[in-house]
Amino acid sequence: MSALIPTQHPGFRPPPGACDCHMHIYGPADVYPPAPNSPFPPVAGGDIAAYLKLREVLGLTRAVVVQPSVYGFDNRATLHAMAVLGEDARGVAVVPPDVSERELDWLTQQGVRGIRFFMIGGGLLGWDDLETLAAKTAAFGWHVQLQMDGRLLHEVEARLARLPGRLVIDHNGKFLEPVGLDHPGFVALRRLLDNGRTWVKTSGVYETSRIGTPDYPDVAALARALIAHAPERCVFATNWPHPSKPGNPPDDARLVDLFREWCGSDAVAGRIMVDNAAELYDFPSPI
Repeated sequence: MSALIPTQHPGFRPPPGACDCHMHIYGPADVYPPAPNSPFPPVAGGDIAAYLKLREVLGLTRAVVVQPSVYGFDNRATLHAMAVLGEDARGVAVVPPDVSERELDWLTQQGVRGIRFFMIGGGLLGWDDLETLAAKTAAFGWHVQLQMDGRLLHEVEARLARLPGRLVIDHNGKFLEPVGLDHPGFVALRRLLDNGRTWVKTSGVYETSRIGTPDYPDVAALARALIAHAPERCVFATNWPHPSKPGNPPDDARLVDLFREWCGSDAVAGRIMVDNAAELYDFPSPI
């Protein structure tokens, strides 16, 4: 089996309606050509057929397909994956500043609920586009999904707090160097969560951990603190197929079990995986 698919199920079985709120899908290069000079090439084996196998192993029900940087403004691979997943899918797209209302309306009808800003290198949208596109897309119920170096969050906190609509911050704040709970950027992240319009993905601990497997304790401490501080503003995600770790992906089953440990109870884990995701991404409540 591919290294992208765990060989064992997680010990914790997610409840019905559990959502993977951040994953990517890649397709054939002749159908979905990579954008020139993208720092993140397509992940071999990261296609929708493989993700369906992963979802079965992990016991997940729903997914949010996030447009990968490698495709730029071409959202076709993301939209195709959403179509395959059907009613259990939502999407986060990347659109240009001059996107028309007609295009935004069409994307909304397809299930897109957010616009992605990737500020670490390789994203097509930058800080100069933030307010304009936040206002345009908020009119269609979209949120801003933001990935940046969390060590700088306190410098842009006021600006982010003024954005219309909701804000979703990736990967526990994505501190490119693990920080303590008293770091100004982490304190700013907790304040943003307190405004009631900001959410955080408790994901990607393996990306920035300096200690590493099996528990990633330096970054896991941030995830645990965020869940304790604002469980109603956290969501779960795999970040599959782990584009920052080509050829050496983490064990997704282990990451599910780690998430459950951070939550402290099945009830908190269920709330984050099911109820929070349903509210944020406009899914119906599971029966």
